[in-house]
Amino acid sequence: MTSIPLDPQNTRRDFLQKLAAATTATLAMGAPRLLAEEKLVQPRPTADSCILIWMGGGMAAPDTFDPKRYQPFEKGVPVKNILSTFPAIPTAVDGMKICKGLENIAKVMDRATLIRSATQPDLGHILHSRHQYHWHTGYVPPQTVACPHLGAWMAKVLGPRNPVMPAFINVGQRLEGVGEQEELKAFTTAGFFGNEFGPMNLPYPDDAAQSVRPPKGMEPGRFDNRYRLYRKLVDKNPRREFMSDFQQESMLRSLDNAHRLLSSKERAAFDLALEPKESHAKYNTGRFGLGCLLARRLVENGARFVEVTTEYVPFLHWDTHKDGHETVAGMHQQMDLPIATLIRDLEARGLLDRTLVIIASEFSRDAMIEGVPGSNAKDQATAPTETLQEMKHYGLHRHFTGGTSVVMFGGGMKRGFVYGQTADERPLVAVKNPVSVMDLHATIFTAMGISPKTVFDIEGRPFYATEDGKGRAVKEIFA
Repeated sequence: MTSIPLDPQNTRRDFLQKLAAATTATLAMGAPRLLAEEKLVQPRPTADSCILIWMGGGMAAPDTFDPKRYQPFEKGVPVKNILSTFPAIPTAVDGMKICKGLENIAKVMDRATLIRSATQPDLGHILHSRHQYHWHTGYVPPQTVACPHLGAWMAKVLGPRNPVMPAFINVGQRLEGVGEQEELKAFTTAGFFGNEFGPMNLPYPDDAAQSVRPPKGMEPGRFDNRYRLYRKLVDKNPRREFMSDFQQESMLRSLDNAHRLLSSKERAAFDLALEPKESHAKYNTGRFGLGCLLARRLVENGARFVEVTTEYVPFLHWDTHKDGHETVAGMHQQMDLPIATLIRDLEARGLLDRTLVIIASEFSRDAMIEGVPGSNAKDQATAPTETLQEMKHYGLHRHFTGGTSVVMFGGGMKRGFVYGQTADERPLVAVKNPVSVMDLHATIFTAMGISPKTVFDIEGRPFYATEDGKGRAVKEIFA
């Protein structure tokens, strides 16, 4: 698949214009057709469902899962001395350490594979929008078609685990009313697969139950009648100049799926008020923690792929351009107990072995280097590069693509295992067993029983699950 040339001087507006054009072109396409099905050997799945815990904004590996030499804050300390701003703590695995503030996660790392050598490409501009698009779709933007999200691939190729439950659910990310909302919408989609394989978006976990109920005050009979009339309206008034027959039919099927869910017993999974109070309290560190609880309930009831995010909003959460250390300390509090509780709960319910839980982010962070050594990427931080003068500058502010941590629990992965390594001193690049986004996706797809070479015909052109079908699963991390 040929991409639109990436000009380092492209503005965000250029980026969005090209994505909009790709989306319009995608809507005019016919049905994607699976190629070479009779020749393709799909791998034996080690997982039936997947939970992606997305640390949107750039989770700094040296301040979470890959601690380096610790340097406490002191005015006048050279910035070059800052590698980690949290000390290392032991985990349940001998010799494996992670950062202070993640004490509960440390206790369940004996169920995890910790990849410390994930890498991202230098795209000229090290922008969240481009790297998040790349991570979620496997393709560097912008492309000539709207690329499907990782979850949409699973929904399309594997189908739902439970015909009532949406196969792809996105929890915690607002797509309206936040910065870069159009960029977020660009990859939170089923792309050319069609609406029926797109995500059910639940930005507020506490309100998820409202999403599976008829509007307040509307009787079920009236709601059913409105649904039938709306379906008839769409069916009788096709807008083929903007949407192909396939895309229209896909939208109607998505309406059918939504209507079926609203009348099912499984809709109770969306109601967090039904969770026992003691359990609810363990997760309730805010929207992210409750998102982890919702993910567990959804997977219990047959969801195929659930993404839970700390939410990407420019200059908030993991996007630590200032007040880095204090902000990350707060993120530790949000994520630590909910993630550990999720792993324990899945295990107690007999679900962990067949549920692949992934903790990931678009890139890491460094105190001095933007991108990778030698990159000409524009520095995104305003923090000093000589000496620390204020607490707000203490932290890891710059986007770093040379070495990132990814954690995988369950789903056929090894337990208590570390794969890859980054350098002990700056630059903290991967020095052992680097794992590209392409190969990471190949690993995830393989665990779910999808060949990385799976390919669809899109208007006479092949489009692969991993770019050109070249992704290779990291076999060493499978149990």
